[in-house]
Amino acid sequence: MRNRRTAVGVLALLALAACGNETGAGDGSGSVRTAPRLTGVHWNVDSVTAGGRTTEAPDGAHVVIGPEGGATGNFGCNRFSAEAGTDGDTITVRRATTTEMGCEKGVQQFETTLSRAFSGELTAAVTGRTLTLTTRTGDTIRLTSEPPAPLTGTTWTVTSLVSGSTASSLPAGTEKRARLTFGRDGSVRGTLGCNTFRGNVTVTGSTVTFRRTTTTRMMCPAPRMELERVLLAVLDGRTTYRIDHRTLSLTAANGEGLAATAQASGG
Repeated sequence: MRNRRTAVGVLALLALAACGNETGAGDGSGSVRTAPRLTGVHWNVDSVTAGGRTTEAPDGAHVVIGPEGGATGNFGCNRFSAEAGTDGDTITVRRATTTEMGCEKGVQQFETTLSRAFSGELTAAVTGRTLTLTTRTGDTIRLTSEPPAPLTGTTWTVTSLVSGSTASSLPAGTEKRARLTFGRDGSVRGTLGCNTFRGNVTVTGSTVTFRRTTTTRMMCPAPRMELERVLLAVLDGRTTYRIDHRTLSLTAANGEGLAATAQASGG
């Protein structure tokens, strides 16, 4: 009888341990915490620390780890795809391939740093909305999850200019000055880096057509006026738009365009 009671007690302890490991540790309230989700989440890259040096990520850099294997994203300018697999808190990344768009020098340097770090065996740690990936050599990638952004009702901050297959940074001193917001009533408003503007838009499928755009007439330093000139040319008539989670691309018929990112939640 004693052996039978002991066996029952051991089985009960094993069952409790299994329940505790199934979805996470308890919080003392009788409930069980759900393990943080790693795959199927759009992770914005915040920074990379390599060789003791931390570099902030350009807008648009992100990673998505697929639940069935594989990873996609953007290294800061160029998109990438790679083989990837998860095993507990370990992610193994192999054979990344990228597009070959020309990038501004600083962004290109960041792409090189991130692509080297996001390779091989990585240890993942999720805390709330923050993911930290650590390489075997101790370098780290810090990422944050953000919900997808809709076209309308979102404040889009212009981050780069695009000409054909080449992306270029904004003129010095104009960073984060140009913004636009599409209203649900078919309006658009914002700032061009110097002057504010307002107009109407028609959204059909993957196109946005700008109509009756008016601006204020203030004069600003040359770099801001140059940015304004380029943006006015893009925001005139029919453009093709594409949203990649929280990045908006607008491209005119002549191949000239812009990229913008959604203002961070609560920002």
